[in-house]
Amino acid sequence: MQVFLTGATGYIGSAVAEALRKAGHTVMGLARSEDQMHMLAARGLGGHRGDLRDLASLAEGARHADAVIHTALAATADAAQVDRAAVQAILDELNQFNRPFIYTSGCWVLGNTGDRVADEDTPLAPIPLVAWRPAVEQLVLDAARHGVQGIVLRPVMVYGRGGGLVRAFVEPARQQGAVRIVGDGRNRWTFVHVDDLADLYVRALGAASGTLLFGAHGPALPVRDVAEAASRAAGAGGKVEIVPLEEARKTMGPMADGLALDQQISGDRAMRLLGWRPKAPTVLEELENGVQ
Repeated sequence: MQVFLTGATGYIGSAVAEALRKAGHTVMGLARSEDQMHMLAARGLGGHRGDLRDLASLAEGARHADAVIHTALAATADAAQVDRAAVQAILDELNQFNRPFIYTSGCWVLGNTGDRVADEDTPLAPIPLVAWRPAVEQLVLDAARHGVQGIVLRPVMVYGRGGGLVRAFVEPARQQGAVRIVGDGRNRWTFVHVDDLADLYVRALGAASGTLLFGAHGPALPVRDVAEAASRAAGAGGKVEIVPLEEARKTMGPMADGLALDQQISGDRAMRLLGWRPKAPTVLEELENGVQ
């Protein structure tokens, strides 16, 4: 397949592009600038000039592709409007061609799961930061009625390759001597390695229209355990500083509520439907090995 990939130079998108190439697909990445075009070319990828606000460029990229994977997200105050318009432009172009369109959502649409292990059938209770996402998910899932093979992936907390939110633990610890966490750290997160997640995207190209999957692997871990491991990896001796949620909101805004979530999430459906078998080291193993 020729796959049109938004976010191809980003953290998740870069790994997805590499996995697609290894699987024999051709990748055409959306590029906002000539520098990004050169970055893509250096990695053996094609480039298509445009951005999420240029709906005509998105439509053109989709028009010439056998599949579209959307991993990009506008990092702006109007991200909700930009993302929905971008998704609609792509769906309109793919209309009646029955081509795969994979949309990237996220685990924060669940809200707190507490002691229940959530899956794709769990009712949603999104935090305000991502309250708009379920409607876009549904737009994609409903696209089958219009001849589009719409698929939604919800990655959990992504780590690996020195990036992801875990990196936000390691870097401050190196600079300030401690990892700062929102809340007391007893809340739990579920993780997935970016390479395993990229493999899931490749497999999802063959999923049935209307498929919704979590990209999640292994049991949830207390955030404090991960923070202490990150602190040790950064040479800070396991030191962790607790930031109350109300205080964190003053400096981090609505992101703080996401970092305070207590979530346990299953990735069993992806394993069962697509034969997905995550094999990367766990987040604690990776931190203990100093990879981050």
